[in-house]
Amino acid sequence: MAKTSVGVFIATSTPPEDIGSKAALAEELGFGEVWTAEDYFQYGGFTAAAAALAATTDVRVGLGIVASVARHPAVTAMETATLARCHPGRFIAGIGHGVPFWTGQMGLTPKSPLTALRECVTAVRALLSGETVTSEGRQFTFDNVALAHPPTIVPEIVTGVLGPKSLALSGEIADGTVMSVLAGATYLEAVVADISRGMTVSGRTEHSLPTFALFSIDEDEDAARQRVRGPLAGYLAAVGPHNPLSAAYGYNETLAELITLAPDEFAAALPEEWIDTLTVAGNPASVGRRIEELRAAGATSVVLSPVDPATAAAELRLFADTTLREIPE
Repeated sequence: MAKTSVGVFIATSTPPEDIGSKAALAEELGFGEVWTAEDYFQYGGFTAAAAALAATTDVRVGLGIVASVARHPAVTAMETATLARCHPGRFIAGIGHGVPFWTGQMGLTPKSPLTALRECVTAVRALLSGETVTSEGRQFTFDNVALAHPPTIVPEIVTGVLGPKSLALSGEIADGTVMSVLAGATYLEAVVADISRGMTVSGRTEHSLPTFALFSIDEDEDAARQRVRGPLAGYLAAVGPHNPLSAAYGYNETLAELITLAPDEFAAALPEEWIDTLTVAGNPASVGRRIEELRAAGATSVVLSPVDPATAAAELRLFADTTLREIPE
């Protein structure tokens, strides 16, 4: 079956023993990508990706993302190489700054997140390419480090970052950038410009932009939109009123007011427009249009994150039956 530019995200709330079956279902339905993550302290990112890869035969599996400081880059490279050798051409490695609260819980807050990310990605790429690395950076030290089993096919390395400086760095050093579930089309257009500046520095000509999206589909448009209200409010509360994602739409002043409400009131008060711009939710036709809007804005793939675990499988089947095959590669 031809693969499409639509993928599925396996939420980190998923019990680890269910990861394989969810990945297998996504491949069976014809999705082109499966993504895991590493939200501390849920399931482990590399082991989750391994479970997804082992349960599938052809679909690409991405890890978006691990914090640059959570492991020494030599260990990140070793884990990446293992998966890349076992499943050639199917694994995408994702590295980012990490959520400051989580890295702070572990006492791993870097002095310079940009420096830590640059040193990590650069070293991981060198090690995966079979090089021996000896260096003393501001964040990481290497003394004659080389992988015993470098991959035959070096996997794509993507980052997960938000701000303009980090996006420019991603364009310079990475093969792609994973976009947050709140990344609307307007934000994506600005992101492409920031990334392009970094690509110019290093001479890169290609950069993938897998874009995660809160997802719900139903023949009843209103039912699907209602399902995403709570999760959307939760994400917006987590990123706060000073984030670049909703700022791209001029929402942050209103967001600052809504955050003061109780969670249920916040969800109920979300403007309908926010559901249109910040989620992929509705009936099959409107969901298809929304995905095309994101692709037109620069998303190289749209990774659907079902918001309701109880109905996720049924919703993915409905999407596959009504919409997936209409979306070009």
